Amino acid sequence: MPDPGPSPRQSGLPAAAVHFATHGHGRGIEAFGGGRPDLPPTPAPPPALPLPSAPAPFSAPALPALPALPALPAMSAPAEVAVPTAPAPALRRILGGPSGLGTAGLYPTRREDAPAPSVPAAAGNPIPGLHYHPVPEPDPVRVEEVGRRIKAWAVDEVELFPPDWEDQFDGFSLGRYMVACHPDAPTVDHVMIATRLMAAENALDDCYCEDHGGSPVGLGGRLLLAHTALDPLHTTAEYQPAWAESLHCDAPRRGYRSAMEYFVREASPSQADRYRHDMARLHLGYLAEAAWAQTEYVPQVWEYLAMRQFNNFRPCPTITDTVGGYELPADLHAQPAVQRVIALAGNATTIVNDLYSYTKELSAPGLHLNLPVVIAEREDLSARDAYLKAVEVHNDLMRSFEDAAADLAAALPDPSLLRFLRGVAAWVDGNHHWHQTNTYRYSLPDFW
Repeated sequence: MPDPGPSPRQSGLPAAAVHFATHGHGRGIEAFGGGRPDLPPTPAPPPALPLPSAPAPFSAPALPALPALPALPAMSAPAEVAVPTAPAPALRRILGGPSGLGTAGLYPTRREDAPAPSVPAAAGNPIPGLHYHPVPEPDPVRVEEVGRRIKAWAVDEVELFPPDWEDQFDGFSLGRYMVACHPDAPTVDHVMIATRLMAAENALDDCYCEDHGGSPVGLGGRLLLAHTALDPLHTTAEYQPAWAESLHCDAPRRGYRSAMEYFVREASPSQADRYRHDMARLHLGYLAEAAWAQTEYVPQVWEYLAMRQFNNFRPCPTITDTVGGYELPADLHAQPAVQRVIALAGNATTIVNDLYSYTKELSAPGLHLNLPVVIAEREDLSARDAYLKAVEVHNDLMRSFEDAAADLAAALPDPSLLRFLRGVAAWVDGNHHWHQTNTYRYSLPDFW
């Protein structure tokens, strides 16, 4: 197979894809987060999108639907201690990525003679019985540099949080998070693409939805106006200046506007549109959860899982190709089987958040919906048995993700798709690593 080099911006479906199509099988800034000798200096902010002048920043199928999850009995016996799960052979192929003649160009930063990294015991305790794969501790030099840059951006460029939130921003450890999730990013600049977007998304979640000033009341209007920082308003000359000024009026909009400017400088038009679409999905999930909060409705378990397919981490792994410095062509990305893999990855990683943040959310005022809480209410289980069942729901989703990714890789071995699947799998594992090791934010319930 010839070395494809950097993925082209436009590409037609390969013949294998035509065959396959026919026969084919986040949260919370409230507990947020410097260099490497060979790293370039922090880049200057990118040119602003073509907007009218604005004031200075405010200073204050082809595939069936996901099958229903099987009913699980209440668990009365203690769960076994978690053992890191070794990937199945098919999944190892994805995690290892394409190999052989002509594939060196898919790994701009890999040394062929480098030994496989060891995986020492990580900080924190993994959830007993959880299906996960351990990963090496992220590169500390890169982590430090990303941490330095994201804090400079958040404080100096967009004023993302007030001074009294600084310890919470630091505790979020955003540098460790994004370096762990994007091990194939060729440079720190590429990691920063994802890091700014993650910071902005979490700022909006807390300021609009959660307990740093958030409320379900009026959320739809706030989300819509913030979304125009990602998907610009096209209006008349008379009203354009007022809209442009609004993008500087609060921290979420300042964050979205700036992070998106950096992103579109590196992304293709199709990658940018893909991200906007996934952020609209996220905002729709926020609205569903807010509506339930206003009516004090506890959803059925399947309804909650439907909401979590939208209110989840999907915008993060779906940009893994932009962060990796290549592009999965739009016609491949749109394949139903690819969409299923991405959806399952987002669903599994989001239930990881539900499980690790369980005790933190229980200590917050009011009823905070998460999967164990919903299972306990709707299936009349104890808190312990509901939590243990939620672990099994996660494990079912993870295995479905792995099986779907392995089947897709075997059916359609396009180099850019294989690299994309590898990036999504790395994001899933890096996300778990961050949740497990972030003891500033998370502690486990006493259920074992």
